[in-house]
Amino acid sequence: MHIAVAVLSVLALVVTGFAWRSIDSLRNNLATAGGLGLGGSADGAVDILMVGTDSRTDAHGNPLSQEELDSLRAGEEVASNTDTIVLIRVPNDGSSATAISIPRDSYVNVPGIGMSKINAAYGATKETERLKLVEDGATDKEAEEESTKAGREALIESVADLTGITVDHYAEVGLLGFVLLTNAVGGVDVCLNEPVDEDMSGAHFPAGEQTLKGADALSFVRQRHDLPRGDLDRIVRQQVFMASLVGKVLSAKTLSDPGKLNELSDAVQRSVVLDDDWDIIEFATQLQDLAGGKVQFETIPVTDLNGMTDYGESIVEVKPKDVKKYVAGLVGEEPTDSEETTTPETPKVDTSTVTVDVANASDVGGLANGVAEALNSLGYSQGEVGNYTGRSVSETTVFAHSADDDSAKAVAAALGGLPTDTDTTLPEGSVRVVLSSDYQGPTSAETTSTTSSSSESSETGLEPVSTGGTTPTPAPPGPPIDAGSSGPRCVN
Repeated sequence: MHIAVAVLSVLALVVTGFAWRSIDSLRNNLATAGGLGLGGSADGAVDILMVGTDSRTDAHGNPLSQEELDSLRAGEEVASNTDTIVLIRVPNDGSSATAISIPRDSYVNVPGIGMSKINAAYGATKETERLKLVEDGATDKEAEEESTKAGREALIESVADLTGITVDHYAEVGLLGFVLLTNAVGGVDVCLNEPVDEDMSGAHFPAGEQTLKGADALSFVRQRHDLPRGDLDRIVRQQVFMASLVGKVLSAKTLSDPGKLNELSDAVQRSVVLDDDWDIIEFATQLQDLAGGKVQFETIPVTDLNGMTDYGESIVEVKPKDVKKYVAGLVGEEPTDSEETTTPETPKVDTSTVTVDVANASDVGGLANGVAEALNSLGYSQGEVGNYTGRSVSETTVFAHSADDDSAKAVAAALGGLPTDTDTTLPEGSVRVVLSSDYQGPTSAETTSTTSSSSESSETGLEPVSTGGTTPTPAPPGPPIDAGSSGPRCVN
């Protein structure tokens, strides 16, 4: 198992990047990625998606040396998973930074794939697109570049759909970056409640405070086995590591040391990829007055830490609506009381009298057939089923001839609480469902019973998961971790 955690160090440098102002070469030597469909900070803040990949190359695509690979303790397997995913919000005035961690196994809707672990959005999309491009005659280099872009776009969209936040900028770093950046600041202080001795991650540490560099630091933030809450305890380790690192980068000893700043600059140039519309130097000047206590680390709420799909895959179950509400509260956009508590009453209709067309406007193959099957199992009559050819839609919508059509409202409720709209070209008593990439409702007769039988399952936005006879293990967000403390916080 190979966990990409180099992004943890990059976070500290982004939110304290004003130290780079004097380094003229940085802007010209950073690796960049273009055409990712990013936002533009129109909501009063800069929202940054930072990911760590399992890449065995540097940011410019050059293979790592054997010595460098050995220093990572990460094996030889080559992958494109993004096992560290952090969404960071920085107000335009640079007064604070909130970093929100997303567990790598969160089960979400991925564009073009459907329900999947979020850490597969990048890699699975990339490989599918790469094979297609090669079959169409693209060179290996062309296929690699275009498929990597597709993978990044899929992950960006997946995170935006889950959190409700439009991503403005993108940063990516491979395994090597973690070692380089941690070493550049002279190591990072951590603290353990108990000693650990775990071979899979290489974590062998005594209890108490200690300073970790390179591969040892990597093992510290990679461990999840033998921890009480598995991946969530690992996220806590990552967050306390980030907080400690932010404090170290902000310290006068680092900012006043030209040698350390040059080493940090060299590490960033070799290991970080940024979107090409992001002037990191200009952004960094907004953060000159940022204090460690104003850098906070959070984790999205989890419905079941030990979830399992109906085909036996271990997942972390999350409710998109709960995640959006939680993130909105963190970023100062708390929903109104009516948004939180009001649930429209579902009309009673004779389903056998309602004909439903289903049109697929998403990239998910076979989605229309699956939704039509789900509706048939509830007694609705099947209309036309196929790909959508009408005007562009940005979200899945149920259309009817008139706005007060009870049939449309009933279908919308059966599919997980979808929005409704009017289409006067439809005959009375006919309903059309137009499916976009945001659809997270039932996709077969088997999944319908779970979704329609309770309002709770309707709100999850997930295909059903198997409990395996166990009680779900929810994990509500814990207290935030900030970078303003005088010493490292002790953790599991």
